[in-house]
Order: sequence, then structure tokens, then C-alpha cells
Amino acid sequence: MDKSEIQDLSWDEWDELQDPRPEETGFDRVVEAAMSRRGFMGGVLAFGSGAAVMGSGTLATLMSGTSAHAQAESRFAFHPIPIATDFTVHVPEGYSWRPLAKWGQPLFSDASELDHETGGSVKDSDRVFGENTDGMELFAIGGHQVIAVNHEYANPKVNLPKNEDGIPASADDVLKLQNLQGVAVMEVAEGEGGWEIVVDSPFNRRITHNTPMRISGPAAGHDLLKTQADPSGTQSLGTFNNCGAGKTPWGTYLTCEENFNGYFGSTDANFERPAEFKRYGIGLEGRYAYEKFDPRFDISKNPNEPNRAGYVVEIDPSDPASTPVKRTALGRFKHENAACALAPDGRVVVYLGDDERGEYLYKYVSNGFYTPGGDTSTLLDDGKLYVAYFLDNGSGRWVELTPESTGGLGEAEILIHTRLAASAAGGTTMDRPEWVAVNPVSVEGYCALTNNKNRGVKANAGGDETPVGGPNPRAENHYGQIVRWRPANEDHADTAFTWDLYVMAGNPAVHDDAYAGSSNINEGNLFNSPDGMMFDTTGLLWIQTDGNDDNEGDFAGHGNNQMLAGDPVTGRIERFLTGPNGSEVTGITWSADKRTMFVGIQHPKAPFPDGEGKLPRSTVIAIKRDDNAPIG
Repeated sequence: MDKSEIQDLSWDEWDELQDPRPEETGFDRVVEAAMSRRGFMGGVLAFGSGAAVMGSGTLATLMSGTSAHAQAESRFAFHPIPIATDFTVHVPEGYSWRPLAKWGQPLFSDASELDHETGGSVKDSDRVFGENTDGMELFAIGGHQVIAVNHEYANPKVNLPKNEDGIPASADDVLKLQNLQGVAVMEVAEGEGGWEIVVDSPFNRRITHNTPMRISGPAAGHDLLKTQADPSGTQSLGTFNNCGAGKTPWGTYLTCEENFNGYFGSTDANFERPAEFKRYGIGLEGRYAYEKFDPRFDISKNPNEPNRAGYVVEIDPSDPASTPVKRTALGRFKHENAACALAPDGRVVVYLGDDERGEYLYKYVSNGFYTPGGDTSTLLDDGKLYVAYFLDNGSGRWVELTPESTGGLGEAEILIHTRLAASAAGGTTMDRPEWVAVNPVSVEGYCALTNNKNRGVKANAGGDETPVGGPNPRAENHYGQIVRWRPANEDHADTAFTWDLYVMAGNPAVHDDAYAGSSNINEGNLFNSPDGMMFDTTGLLWIQTDGNDDNEGDFAGHGNNQMLAGDPVTGRIERFLTGPNGSEVTGITWSADKRTMFVGIQHPKAPFPDGEGKLPRSTVIAIKRDDNAPIG
């Protein structure tokens, strides 16, 4: 497979090309057992019978009539929209949208507008809005509104349009790609023409693959983090593949490093990788050819460099001179996002998903207590890290990752090789845990399990079995589901919880079994691969998708990727937005007055949003109600 074809693969496909997953045996037996299990076809998981996937309080009502959720009074201030298959954004009647920030748009007046012939210059690449917008949060800082937003990865064929197949051919090409990724911090303001970037605002800042970082927490200074450039193991450069995000109670931004493995490769084809590299998908060839032009990414020369990526990074958006901090206490894996909550006693809880087939859901609980205005510098450095274990009976527990539970791994090793620790501790392998969202009006958490074609078919990258059952009830799961849990004693720090499935995506027009989806799925709200999620202040759950948009076969009637609103109380789910064909809808935040919703449109196909003959541009859009009423 040549470099051009590799760039077209999804991250999951690329990972499995690098390290094929071991095949399991007895697949037919596994599926037959799962399909006959009462936990799948009965009780809280009785999708085929028309039973609900809500909590026990609404189960009886929904079992008595499959349309009960649709008859409940709607809390949605919009009329649902149909699917779309075109190349633009659609929102309901009474709402409108316009671009706020597009890839290549200047944050500073010394940068040029995007040149669609060249994809922009390397000189401007760290002075403009970056590529592939993802998670974001808005911060109200002294009367200013500041958005921190991730730039997950590069599209070399788009960003380097003059290069054959977008393949980097020089150190400048690599530097340009490095600068277009990371994080943008930018002030925004609403004027007569709508929302705009405040160019040259003192808050504006680009954080890239070369920005100095501080490494903190129990793993800082460990031998596995030391390099020739940083023998202390406490300083690093750059943040990578920034996917989802989070906001701390004290007003800082958490950006999450996901598919960091793809940036590393080896110029020595005979280099023997450390055993742990295989679990993290770090191979001999990187996706972007960084290793050919920047020795920092050459694992044959700097074998510890990948150990310095894969963390949650804390950024202070109010201080552009501050150094971002990699918080090792939150573990090292393919972080999707970081959803914060407070326990009743003030301990900080952070929920974390590891976005790969068959990986785990985690929780961090601080040892210290948050006090408004108090010292927060160690709250994400000193605490306990847990992996989730789900039982088929609707209960579960959080298993602390300790030397005892992980077969003797040291504290720093647990945080550097967290996947190995979670496997040893016996966590539940999940269907790609993506965004976690915490309900602001009820003590419960939600995780989007986006899909897993390997469920019941192949082990994960560490050889852990992926049996059908519990919150992952379908083999070869192409649709995805959202699991919900309620911590014991209404305390997010508690180690016990109960769980159910809020929704199982599917297609009742094609299937009449579990693949039809749960009872709150109908032909009017079809979707697949739930990914991004965020609650608004009223307790509505906004669900964004990143899945199959060919609108054929099993996915007929699904249309383009989209954003839906879900009511956790009734289970009702309705479509609010459709994105351009080829795009992922990802990242959501609100203006301080809640009258504007900001949504990310990632990797659209042309001609979005500039029209025919222009490069496709990842874009953050601003959505408002025409009557200027609050929108979440």
C-alpha cells in the first residue's frame, strides 16, 4: 500500500494495518450465547421486544407501547429536520448559521488569507486557524469571550495541494503540517455582521506540535520519559492529535491527545520496537513522514519520545504566556475527551474514554478538594485512576489501577502504560469509548460507544477478549450505542454504579432484530456512530456523529453525519443539524449568554464552505435562533 492510500485510511484501519489484531476462535458459539442471554434479549437490554433502554422508572411505561417516548411532551425548541446528502449545513426552520472560523483564517493581522492554490505558507501556518476543528470550550474572561478549540489532524492532500498525493517532501512541509495541528485560543465577539474572530486579540494563541510543554504528575521524571533533549523527563514539545476536550471547574481547558501513535516512525527498517509500542500502535512508518525530516519523531533515534504523548494537557486560556501542562495522573492512552464533575465533598472527578476498538473507560478522582479561589495546581496530579468494569446485570464498579491490581506495575508505569494496566486489572473492553458527558441536572454520566466491527470477532490490540454482552451487546457493531451510568449515593467519586443503555443506534427499516436499534430509534431519527456529546444547561444531550454517510444498505436513511438532541428523561431523540457530505460533526460550545451555539464541521468535502473551485475547509459555525432566544 503506497503513502497516498495510507493517508486515506481511517485511524482504526491504519492501526490494524500496522499491527493486525489476533483472531478469536469459536465466534459462532460466542454470538449464539450472547443472543440467547437474558441480559441481551430480556431486562434492560430487550431491544427486540420493544422494551426500553431507559432507567427502571420508565421501563414499564415504554414496554406498554413502543411509541410512548414519541408521545411525551417535547422539550425541544425546534422541529426535527430530515436527513441530507448534499455539501452544506442544514438547521431547523427558525434557526440560521454562518461560519465563524475556517482553516487558514488569520488570527493575527500579519498572516495572509488562505491561498487556495498552495494551501497557505509555512510562514503563516502557526498564525492562522488550524485544520480539522474538534473539541472546544468557551471561556468568559473579564468581559471577553475566548474559545479554545482543538485541531485534531492534518489532511495532507488538502493542506499540501501542490505535492503529489499530499506527501511531505521537505522539512518545511512537515513544519507546516505540525503548525496546522494542536490548539487555537481565540477571542470572538458578536457584531452587526454576526460572530467574528477578534484578530490580534491578546488572548489569541496557537499551540502546535512544537510548543514547549511541562510534564507533571507521578510519571514526570521517570526514565521512560527522558530523552537526549530533555534528560529530566519533565519538559516536552507539542501536543498531538487533539480530539475531544474538557473544562475544569477553575476555568482551564483540557485538550486530549488521541491518535498520537501515527506521528512516529523509524528510518531504520530493522529497528526492534519495545513490546509496549505494539499495544499503542506505534509502528515503523508514520502517517505524515515526520520521522524523515524531524529526528524527534524517529523512534530508532528517540525511542522514549512516544512515551511523552498520549496525555490530557491543561491550558490556561486567560494567560497566553502560560506553559501547557501534560497531566500524567490522568493516564496515557488515546484520550477522546475529559469530562469533569465534582463529588459532594469537592473532590474532582474526570471521566476519560480510550478511543480504540476494545479499549477502556476510565475515571480519575483527586485526593485533594476543589475550593473556588483556592490552589488548583495539584488537583490533576494527585489522585486515583480507575478502569470501569460492567456486569451484565446492570451494575458495575470502578477498579483502581494500583501495583496490586495490575500485576506489580509501578505507579509511573501504570500512568505511562495505562492500557497494559487496565488489561491486567480486568476492565471491560468497550466499543470505542469516545466522548463522555456529565448531566448537569442529574448525577449520571454518558459515554458514546461509537462502533466496533471487531466485537466478538477479534481481540483488542493487547489480546484481551471482546465478548458480546453488557454495554456492548452486539457482535460486529457498526451502529454504536450510548451507555449511561448512575454512581452510587449520587457521588461521582463512588466506586459502585448502575448502568443502562440510553440508546442503541440502528436501522429498523433494514433490520428486525437488535440491529434495528433501541425503541427510541425510528425512521425519522436514524443515525450511526455517536461520537461527540455535550449537555446544555437545561439537561438536553447533544449528540454528534462520525460514521458511515453513504446512505446505502445498512445505512440507508442515515444521510450525512449530523447532530441530534436527546432528552434523558423521555428518551426522545430528534435531528437538529446535518453536516456536509464527507464531514464529521464534532465539538460544541455556547456563547456566554447561551444565545449562540458553536459547532465544528471537520474534514468536509468541497465545496464547503467557500464554493466551487476552492479547497474544503474545516470550519466552526455559529448557530442562532432567528428570534435571538437562548439555544441551550
